[in-house]
Amino acid sequence: MMREIDALLAKLPRFSEQGIWKPGLERTHHLLDVLGCPQDAFDIVHVAGTNGKGSTASFLAAMSRAAGVRTGLHTSPHLWKVTERMRIDGQAAPENRLADALRRTRSLVEKTQPSYFELTFALSLLYFAEHGVDLAIVETGMGGRLDATNVLTPLLSIITDIGLDHTRFLGHTIELIAQEKAGIVKPGVPVVTSARSPAVEAIEEMAEARGAPVHRVERDVQVLSESIALTESTVTASTPSRTFRDLHVGLAGKHQVRNAMTALRAAELLHIDERAVHTGMREVCPLSGLHGRWEVLAEKPLIVTDAAHNGDALAAILHHLNAFRQAGSALTVLFGVMRDKDTGAMGKLLAAAGAYVRPVKPASDRMCTPEELAGVLRNAGARVGEPCAIREGIRAFLAEASAADTLLTTGSHRIAVHPEDLSP
Repeated sequence: MMREIDALLAKLPRFSEQGIWKPGLERTHHLLDVLGCPQDAFDIVHVAGTNGKGSTASFLAAMSRAAGVRTGLHTSPHLWKVTERMRIDGQAAPENRLADALRRTRSLVEKTQPSYFELTFALSLLYFAEHGVDLAIVETGMGGRLDATNVLTPLLSIITDIGLDHTRFLGHTIELIAQEKAGIVKPGVPVVTSARSPAVEAIEEMAEARGAPVHRVERDVQVLSESIALTESTVTASTPSRTFRDLHVGLAGKHQVRNAMTALRAAELLHIDERAVHTGMREVCPLSGLHGRWEVLAEKPLIVTDAAHNGDALAAILHHLNAFRQAGSALTVLFGVMRDKDTGAMGKLLAAAGAYVRPVKPASDRMCTPEELAGVLRNAGARVGEPCAIREGIRAFLAEASAADTLLTTGSHRIAVHPEDLSP
């Protein structure tokens, strides 16, 4: 079934894969119109940001589901199958449902000529409408103002942390990128943001111009205590309405505490009850279907996969990892990255962590070749090994590693480890 789906979708332009971008909302508006405006069938929360938007959306989806709300979650990119982009109550769309939708809409697609992202987004909304979701949480693709998802009118907008990414398209400063992300702000629609200065000022300026109330997480949520463990955190936090004691955050790392607090503030504004907040925080991965965010696949030796794809995200996971590595233990990193990323900065972080880095053979033409990666990594001071495929690199690591050693796969969603990759 996936072969048929992939064959149908392969005919569509994938602007990101081609190294170009064709912004604009006209194609998406037209596509949704001919599909019967499925977005009007449910409430929507719209999530933008540089880092943390997928995790924040997943926290909120998990809390919503725990509250008994039938919840759709649209994220991108996917890790292994395109059906992961459209989930209801944590479950990816069945392959036969997506194949059927593609067949039914083929003539419309031929007339509209959407991109891969535009069509998969529209089909997510169609799937949600046809299967009766009450709330859809929708993550932007790139940017905000001209992102295809910006055709939506949500009841709440969320803007997570802002960093330097996609600078070719969004601008070369934090302020410019923040302005693009803030393009999702709608007149009168409340905004929750975890962005920091100078990004938050640009967001507040946009919100003021559009009469949208702003809820700043750093001002509204105080973390009174936190305990960070390898695979989770425990937090007590105070908000404008109550104190949440002993929240178990099911994604590891201090950066995920920040994402969880952003989702917590959004959950309050959506009137999600305290019991559901606790359950959703703790069970974020099974309830939302999230994979590839500090996913611990084995512990002795430690094997972790994380989709960190820019310097800020990589710095966050290396900081968390270093807090739990045994002194003298070896760190091996299987690393693959897209050409539009600041690979040099990421290489310096890996070098500073003392990592032995093996470039991963690319899963798409947009990814750096092993030769390109090796050169950049060496210039950054990193120790570089032979290129490998994911399974090959895992087997080689397991053949030589001690119980104290660590393997990290990172740099792109395209190289996330599937549990099957650990099988002999």
